[in-house]
Amino acid sequence: MIPPPVRIAEPQPWENVRENIEQHGTAVLYTWLDFWQLESRDESALRRLLGRDWARYVRFQNPVLRRQFAATRALLKNAAAVLLRVPPESVELSYGPSGRPYLRGFDQLDISLSHTEDLLLVGLTTSGLIGVDVERADRMLWGPGLGRQICTPHELRQLSALAEHERNQSLVRLWTLKEAYTKAIGQGMQFRFTEFGFAADSAQDATDVRALRPDGTPGTGDEWAFSTVALPEGFCMSTAVCNTGFGSPLDPAAATMLDQGLVAALSAAPGSGSVADAGAGAEQPAADRRRGPEECGR
Repeated sequence: MIPPPVRIAEPQPWENVRENIEQHGTAVLYTWLDFWQLESRDESALRRLLGRDWARYVRFQNPVLRRQFAATRALLKNAAAVLLRVPPESVELSYGPSGRPYLRGFDQLDISLSHTEDLLLVGLTTSGLIGVDVERADRMLWGPGLGRQICTPHELRQLSALAEHERNQSLVRLWTLKEAYTKAIGQGMQFRFTEFGFAADSAQDATDVRALRPDGTPGTGDEWAFSTVALPEGFCMSTAVCNTGFGSPLDPAAATMLDQGLVAALSAAPGSGSVADAGAGAEQPAADRRRGPEECGR
């Protein structure tokens, strides 16, 4: 089961995030860019928080993109820190060949990021693999020829059967589901959206969702869970989670899941360099260390 998303605002309900992980193995949280006034921090504090991402941060020329980049990493690191019970500055991110982020030295917690406009979205799971995506619910996607580029024949037939005013809303939902699924399996845009699909309908909230083959037959098994939620602020978000069969830990804290040497490194004072040292040899993305896409219903 994928629990409802947690809105991170003042006061920040981080305990709800921990409870969702402990009860369901998955947590999805969202927030707004204005809640993360990172540019007001002194440079040294922001640099400690971003860690290895600092070099990427300073390369952004567009101030809006720079702010979004910093805020998504801050949100993710704070969420992971709550679950691991370590300082946010000690959480280090790395990226796989496709750009998919993962936590260095802690592959039991899989992560996914998404943002659009001022909305930031983060997904975390101890069950296996996770992907999240969010778009404005009124984003115009339906148009001449576009459906054939991103939809299966089965989806196109279903979309054509909907009322004209419902087609775009349904297509946005399909788009976020496809993005979430390909993020979860680490393929991104490399996996053509016409090669898999979902049921096309006008409902924005759905939890009983299955991935389908191009002809509409089931494409994934019970190991996959999907959900779509209409956020009250006018956004559509989707989540894809693959249970890889290893089970979810009852306590995701770092001290209960990692060897003591790595726990000490994660808990060390920021800037000591021990986190990077402890992560050596753990560079392979979490998605690759568990199961490949073919073992998760692709």
